[in-house]
Amino acid sequence: MNARRLIPTATLAGTVTLGLVALSACSTSDAATDTKSGGKLAVTASFYPMQFLAERIGGDHVSVTTLTKPGVEPHDLELTPRGAAQLGEADVILYLKGIQPAVDEAITQSGVRNTVDATSLTTLEQHGTEVGHSHEEGHADEHADEHATEEGHSAGEQDALAGKDPHIWLDPVKYAEVAKGVGASLEKADPDNSAAYRKNTDALVKELGGLDTAFKQGLADTTTKTFITTHSAFGYLAERYGLTQEGIAGLDPESEPSPARMKELKTIAEHDKVGTVFFETLASDKTAKTVAADSGLKTDVLDPLEGITDKSKGDDYIEVMNANLTALRTALGAK
Repeated sequence: MNARRLIPTATLAGTVTLGLVALSACSTSDAATDTKSGGKLAVTASFYPMQFLAERIGGDHVSVTTLTKPGVEPHDLELTPRGAAQLGEADVILYLKGIQPAVDEAITQSGVRNTVDATSLTTLEQHGTEVGHSHEEGHADEHADEHATEEGHSAGEQDALAGKDPHIWLDPVKYAEVAKGVGASLEKADPDNSAAYRKNTDALVKELGGLDTAFKQGLADTTTKTFITTHSAFGYLAERYGLTQEGIAGLDPESEPSPARMKELKTIAEHDKVGTVFFETLASDKTAKTVAADSGLKTDVLDPLEGITDKSKGDDYIEVMNANLTALRTALGAK
Protein backbone atom coordinates (compact mmCIF):
# COMPACT_ATOMS: atom_id res chain seq x y z
CA MET A 1 0.00 0.00 0.00
CA ASN A 2 1.30 3.43 -0.82
CA ALA A 3 2.39 5.00 2.47
CA ARG A 4 1.66 8.49 1.17
CA ARG A 5 -2.02 7.85 1.77
CA LEU A 6 -1.60 7.21 5.45
CA ILE A 7 -1.91 10.89 6.26
CA PRO A 8 -3.39 11.69 9.69
CA THR A 9 -6.90 13.09 9.44
CA ALA A 10 -8.92 15.70 11.23
CA THR A 11 -10.96 12.97 12.86
CA LEU A 12 -8.15 11.93 15.19
CA ALA A 13 -8.63 14.25 18.14
CA GLY A 14 -7.91 17.29 16.01
CA THR A 15 -4.18 16.52 15.89
CA VAL A 16 -3.80 17.13 12.21
CA THR A 17 -2.56 20.45 10.90
CA LEU A 18 -4.15 20.82 7.50
CA GLY A 19 -1.10 21.74 5.49
CA LEU A 20 2.05 21.02 7.52
CA VAL A 21 4.00 23.30 5.26
CA ALA A 22 1.13 25.71 4.72
CA LEU A 23 1.36 29.38 4.11
CA SER A 24 0.29 31.98 6.63
CA ALA A 25 -3.40 32.92 6.81
CA CYS A 26 -2.76 35.96 4.66
CA SER A 27 -2.03 33.66 1.71
CA THR A 28 -5.74 33.36 0.98
CA SER A 29 -6.25 37.09 0.68
CA ASP A 30 -5.66 36.98 -3.06
CA ALA A 31 -6.95 34.64 -5.76
CA ALA A 32 -3.36 33.83 -6.69
CA THR A 33 -1.71 32.33 -3.61
CA ASP A 34 2.07 32.63 -3.38
CA THR A 35 4.04 30.05 -1.43
CA LYS A 36 6.75 31.00 1.01
CA SER A 37 10.34 30.62 -0.15
CA GLY A 38 11.12 26.92 -0.16
CA GLY A 39 7.54 26.04 0.82
CA LYS A 40 4.78 24.10 -0.90
CA LEU A 41 1.17 24.84 -1.67
CA ALA A 42 -0.93 23.40 1.16
CA VAL A 43 -3.82 21.45 -0.36
CA THR A 44 -6.56 19.82 1.71
CA ALA A 45 -8.58 17.09 -0.02
CA SER A 46 -11.91 15.97 1.39
CA PHE A 47 -11.57 12.28 0.46
CA TYR A 48 -9.54 9.94 -1.72
CA PRO A 49 -10.72 10.86 -5.27
CA MET A 50 -9.81 14.49 -4.56
CA GLN A 51 -6.56 13.47 -2.86
CA PHE A 52 -5.46 11.46 -5.89
CA LEU A 53 -5.97 14.45 -8.18
CA ALA A 54 -4.09 16.76 -5.83
CA GLU A 55 -1.14 14.39 -5.55
CA ARG A 56 -0.87 13.57 -9.24
CA ILE A 57 -1.37 17.11 -10.52
CA GLY A 58 0.42 18.92 -7.71
CA GLY A 59 3.44 16.63 -7.66
CA ASP A 60 6.41 17.96 -5.70
CA HIS A 61 4.94 21.45 -5.47
CA VAL A 62 2.12 20.63 -3.06
CA SER A 63 1.67 19.22 0.42
CA VAL A 64 -1.55 17.20 0.43
CA THR A 65 -3.64 16.42 3.49
CA THR A 66 -6.83 14.37 3.35
CA LEU A 67 -9.72 14.77 5.77
CA THR A 68 -10.90 11.17 5.44
CA LYS A 69 -8.71 8.49 7.01
CA PRO A 70 -8.16 5.32 4.91
CA GLY A 71 -10.86 2.82 5.83
CA VAL A 72 -13.40 5.45 6.92
CA GLU A 73 -16.63 5.61 4.92
CA PRO A 74 -16.55 9.19 3.55
CA HIS A 75 -20.29 9.75 4.01
CA ASP A 76 -19.89 9.11 7.75
CA LEU A 77 -17.02 11.54 8.35
CA GLU A 78 -17.41 13.92 11.28
CA LEU A 79 -14.92 16.72 11.91
CA THR A 80 -13.82 17.81 15.38
CA PRO A 81 -14.22 21.57 16.06
CA ARG A 82 -10.44 21.97 15.99
CA GLY A 83 -10.18 20.00 12.77
CA ALA A 84 -12.83 22.16 11.14
CA ALA A 85 -11.08 25.32 12.30
CA GLN A 86 -7.77 24.14 10.86
CA LEU A 87 -9.32 24.06 7.39
CA GLY A 88 -8.57 27.77 7.36
CA GLU A 89 -4.84 27.00 7.20
CA ALA A 90 -5.12 25.41 3.76
CA ASP A 91 -4.19 27.33 0.62
CA VAL A 92 -6.51 25.24 -1.56
CA ILE A 93 -9.38 22.92 -0.60
CA LEU A 94 -10.58 20.24 -3.02
CA TYR A 95 -13.94 18.66 -2.25
CA LEU A 96 -17.10 17.25 -3.80
CA LYS A 97 -20.25 18.97 -2.57
CA GLY A 98 -23.03 16.67 -1.41
CA ILE A 99 -20.88 13.68 -0.42
CA GLN A 100 -19.81 14.84 3.06
CA PRO A 101 -22.19 17.28 4.78
CA ALA A 102 -19.79 17.93 7.66
CA VAL A 103 -17.07 18.96 5.22
CA ASP A 104 -19.40 21.15 3.18
CA GLU A 105 -20.43 23.06 6.29
CA ALA A 106 -16.87 23.46 7.56
CA ILE A 107 -15.64 24.77 4.21
CA THR A 108 -18.28 27.51 4.12
CA GLN A 109 -16.99 28.67 7.50
CA SER A 110 -13.26 28.26 6.80
CA GLY A 111 -12.66 31.57 5.06
CA VAL A 112 -10.43 29.89 2.46
CA ARG A 113 -10.88 31.62 -0.87
CA ASN A 114 -9.39 28.90 -3.08
CA THR A 115 -11.99 26.18 -2.69
CA VAL A 116 -12.64 23.84 -5.60
CA ASP A 117 -15.93 21.93 -5.76
CA ALA A 118 -15.59 19.01 -8.19
CA THR A 119 -19.32 19.07 -8.97
CA SER A 120 -18.80 22.44 -10.65
CA LEU A 121 -16.17 21.04 -13.02
CA THR A 122 -18.37 18.56 -14.88
CA THR A 123 -22.07 17.85 -15.42
CA LEU A 124 -23.93 15.82 -12.79
CA GLU A 125 -26.72 13.51 -13.87
CA GLN A 126 -29.55 11.60 -12.26
CA HIS A 127 -29.06 7.90 -11.63
CA GLY A 128 -30.61 5.41 -9.27
CA THR A 129 -34.03 4.85 -10.83
CA GLU A 130 -32.84 1.37 -11.78
CA VAL A 131 -32.69 0.45 -8.09
CA GLY A 132 -35.69 -1.79 -7.61
CA HIS A 133 -37.32 -0.01 -10.56
CA SER A 134 -39.01 2.11 -7.91
CA HIS A 135 -37.27 5.44 -8.48
CA GLU A 136 -35.35 5.36 -5.22
CA GLU A 137 -33.08 8.30 -4.73
CA GLY A 138 -29.28 8.14 -4.91
CA HIS A 139 -26.64 9.36 -2.48
CA ALA A 140 -27.07 12.94 -3.63
CA ASP A 141 -30.67 13.00 -2.45
CA GLU A 142 -29.71 11.59 0.92
CA HIS A 143 -26.99 14.11 1.51
CA ALA A 144 -28.55 17.12 -0.18
CA ASP A 145 -32.01 16.82 1.36
CA GLU A 146 -31.60 15.00 4.67
CA HIS A 147 -28.75 17.27 5.69
CA ALA A 148 -29.79 20.39 3.81
CA THR A 149 -30.06 22.53 6.91
CA GLU A 150 -26.75 21.51 8.48
CA GLU A 151 -24.86 21.96 5.20
CA GLY A 152 -25.75 25.62 5.20
CA HIS A 153 -26.18 25.82 1.43
CA SER A 154 -28.69 28.09 -0.19
CA ALA A 155 -31.96 26.67 -1.46
CA GLY A 156 -30.69 27.09 -5.01
CA GLU A 157 -27.58 25.03 -4.30
CA GLN A 158 -29.64 22.32 -2.63
CA ASP A 159 -32.03 22.18 -5.59
CA ALA A 160 -29.10 21.87 -7.99
CA LEU A 161 -27.74 18.87 -6.09
CA ALA A 162 -31.03 17.14 -5.36
CA GLY A 163 -31.47 13.93 -7.29
CA LYS A 164 -28.00 14.13 -8.83
CA ASP A 165 -25.50 11.27 -8.60
CA PRO A 166 -22.21 12.54 -7.11
CA HIS A 167 -20.06 9.52 -8.06
CA ILE A 168 -18.46 11.27 -11.05
CA TRP A 169 -14.96 9.92 -10.39
CA LEU A 170 -16.02 6.40 -11.43
CA ASP A 171 -16.37 7.61 -15.02
CA PRO A 172 -12.82 8.19 -16.39
CA VAL A 173 -14.15 10.75 -18.87
CA LYS A 174 -15.87 12.88 -16.23
CA TYR A 175 -12.93 12.42 -13.86
CA ALA A 176 -10.65 13.79 -16.58
CA GLU A 177 -12.90 16.86 -16.82
CA VAL A 178 -12.54 17.35 -13.08
CA ALA A 179 -8.77 16.87 -13.34
CA LYS A 180 -8.54 19.69 -15.89
CA GLY A 181 -10.45 21.99 -13.55
CA VAL A 182 -8.28 21.06 -10.57
CA GLY A 183 -5.15 21.70 -12.63
CA ALA A 184 -6.39 25.13 -13.64
CA SER A 185 -7.21 25.93 -10.01
CA LEU A 186 -3.72 24.96 -8.82
CA GLU A 187 -2.21 27.10 -11.58
CA LYS A 188 -4.24 30.06 -10.40
CA ALA A 189 -3.33 29.50 -6.75
CA ASP A 190 0.38 29.00 -7.45
CA PRO A 191 1.27 30.67 -10.78
CA ASP A 192 5.02 30.24 -10.23
CA ASN A 193 4.59 26.51 -10.81
CA SER A 194 1.83 26.67 -13.40
CA ALA A 195 3.92 24.94 -16.07
CA ALA A 196 4.44 21.90 -13.85
CA TYR A 197 0.72 21.72 -12.97
CA ARG A 198 -0.20 21.95 -16.64
CA LYS A 199 2.25 19.20 -17.59
CA ASN A 200 1.01 16.91 -14.80
CA THR A 201 -2.62 17.57 -15.73
CA ASP A 202 -2.00 16.70 -19.36
CA ALA A 203 -0.25 13.47 -18.36
CA LEU A 204 -3.08 12.43 -16.05
CA VAL A 205 -5.78 13.28 -18.59
CA LYS A 206 -3.94 11.15 -21.13
CA GLU A 207 -3.76 8.27 -18.65
CA LEU A 208 -7.48 8.56 -17.91
CA GLY A 209 -8.12 8.53 -21.64
CA GLY A 210 -6.25 5.25 -21.85
CA LEU A 211 -8.37 3.90 -19.01
CA ASP A 212 -11.53 4.93 -20.85
CA THR A 213 -10.33 3.11 -23.96
CA ALA A 214 -9.57 -0.01 -21.91
CA PHE A 215 -13.11 -0.02 -20.50
CA LYS A 216 -14.69 0.56 -23.91
CA GLN A 217 -12.76 -2.26 -25.51
CA GLY A 218 -12.92 -4.59 -22.52
CA LEU A 219 -16.69 -4.35 -22.11
CA ALA A 220 -17.68 -4.14 -25.78
CA ASP A 221 -18.54 -7.82 -26.19
CA THR A 222 -20.04 -9.51 -23.14
CA THR A 223 -22.60 -12.21 -22.44
CA THR A 224 -24.66 -9.84 -20.30
CA LYS A 225 -24.73 -6.09 -19.72
CA THR A 226 -26.31 -6.26 -16.25
CA PHE A 227 -24.50 -6.29 -12.92
CA ILE A 228 -25.86 -6.38 -9.37
CA THR A 229 -24.17 -4.34 -6.64
CA THR A 230 -24.78 -3.48 -2.99
CA HIS A 231 -23.61 0.10 -3.57
CA SER A 232 -25.41 1.97 -6.36
CA ALA A 233 -22.35 4.08 -7.08
CA PHE A 234 -21.69 2.97 -10.64
CA GLY A 235 -24.38 4.82 -12.57
CA TYR A 236 -21.93 6.96 -14.55
CA LEU A 237 -19.71 3.97 -15.32
CA ALA A 238 -22.71 1.90 -16.42
CA GLU A 239 -24.04 4.68 -18.65
CA ARG A 240 -20.63 5.34 -20.20
CA TYR A 241 -20.06 1.72 -21.20
CA GLY A 242 -23.58 0.57 -22.02
CA LEU A 243 -24.19 -1.44 -18.86
CA THR A 244 -27.15 -1.70 -16.47
CA GLN A 245 -26.57 -1.30 -12.75
CA GLU A 246 -28.99 -3.09 -10.42
CA GLY A 247 -28.63 -1.88 -6.84
CA ILE A 248 -29.70 -4.24 -4.09
CA ALA A 249 -31.25 -1.88 -1.59
CA GLY A 250 -30.61 1.66 -2.79
CA LEU A 251 -28.82 4.13 -0.56
CA ASP A 252 -27.14 2.00 2.08
CA PRO A 253 -24.75 -0.71 0.85
CA GLU A 254 -25.20 -2.60 4.13
CA SER A 255 -28.99 -2.42 4.36
CA GLU A 256 -31.09 -5.54 3.99
CA PRO A 257 -33.11 -5.85 0.77
CA SER A 258 -36.86 -6.38 1.07
CA PRO A 259 -38.30 -9.83 0.22
CA ALA A 260 -39.87 -8.28 -2.87
CA ARG A 261 -36.50 -6.91 -4.00
CA MET A 262 -34.84 -10.29 -3.35
CA LYS A 263 -37.42 -11.94 -5.59
CA GLU A 264 -36.98 -9.27 -8.25
CA LEU A 265 -33.19 -9.61 -8.24
CA LYS A 266 -33.48 -13.36 -8.63
CA THR A 267 -35.70 -12.84 -11.67
CA ILE A 268 -33.31 -10.24 -13.12
CA ALA A 269 -30.33 -12.53 -12.56
CA GLU A 270 -32.02 -15.39 -14.39
CA HIS A 271 -33.33 -13.27 -17.24
CA ASP A 272 -30.11 -11.28 -17.81
CA LYS A 273 -27.73 -14.16 -17.11
CA VAL A 274 -26.12 -12.41 -14.15
CA GLY A 275 -23.56 -14.57 -12.37
CA THR A 276 -22.04 -12.26 -9.75
CA VAL A 277 -23.19 -9.96 -6.95
CA PHE A 278 -20.71 -7.19 -6.18
CA PHE A 279 -19.94 -5.64 -2.81
CA GLU A 280 -17.47 -2.90 -1.82
CA THR A 281 -14.34 -2.77 0.32
CA LEU A 282 -15.59 -0.26 2.91
CA ALA A 283 -18.80 -2.12 3.76
CA SER A 284 -19.85 -5.57 4.91
CA ASP A 285 -20.37 -8.30 2.31
CA LYS A 286 -23.29 -9.76 4.29
CA THR A 287 -26.02 -8.38 2.02
CA ALA A 288 -24.21 -9.43 -1.14
CA LYS A 289 -23.78 -12.96 0.20
CA THR A 290 -27.46 -13.11 1.16
CA VAL A 291 -28.59 -12.15 -2.33
CA ALA A 292 -26.00 -14.40 -3.95
CA ALA A 293 -27.01 -17.41 -1.87
CA ASP A 294 -30.69 -16.87 -2.66
CA SER A 295 -30.01 -16.72 -6.41
CA GLY A 296 -27.12 -19.17 -6.63
CA LEU A 297 -24.61 -16.50 -7.64
CA LYS A 298 -20.97 -15.71 -6.86
CA THR A 299 -19.72 -12.60 -5.05
CA ASP A 300 -16.84 -10.28 -5.90
CA VAL A 301 -15.57 -6.78 -5.18
CA LEU A 302 -16.44 -3.74 -7.29
CA ASP A 303 -14.64 -0.88 -5.59
CA PRO A 304 -16.33 2.57 -5.55
CA LEU A 305 -12.91 4.06 -4.77
CA GLU A 306 -14.02 6.22 -1.87
CA GLY A 307 -10.83 5.23 -0.06
CA ILE A 308 -7.71 3.08 -0.42
CA THR A 309 -7.10 0.39 2.22
CA ASP A 310 -5.13 -2.83 2.59
CA LYS A 311 -8.15 -4.59 1.07
CA SER A 312 -8.03 -2.50 -2.10
CA LYS A 313 -6.92 -4.29 -5.25
CA GLY A 314 -4.31 -1.68 -6.03
CA ASP A 315 -2.43 1.24 -4.55
CA ASP A 316 -4.08 4.06 -6.44
CA TYR A 317 -7.06 5.06 -8.57
CA ILE A 318 -5.70 3.71 -11.85
CA GLU A 319 -4.78 0.31 -10.42
CA VAL A 320 -8.12 -0.14 -8.65
CA MET A 321 -10.10 0.92 -11.71
CA ASN A 322 -8.22 -1.65 -13.76
CA ALA A 323 -9.09 -4.24 -11.10
CA ASN A 324 -12.74 -3.16 -11.42
CA LEU A 325 -12.52 -3.68 -15.16
CA THR A 326 -11.14 -7.18 -14.68
CA ALA A 327 -13.93 -7.99 -12.20
CA LEU A 328 -16.59 -6.68 -14.58
CA ARG A 329 -15.19 -8.57 -17.54
CA THR A 330 -15.27 -11.80 -15.56
CA ALA A 331 -18.76 -11.21 -14.16
CA LEU A 332 -20.25 -10.11 -17.49
CA GLY A 333 -18.68 -12.88 -19.52
CA ALA A 334 -16.42 -10.72 -21.70
CA LYS A 335 -15.18 -12.42 -24.85
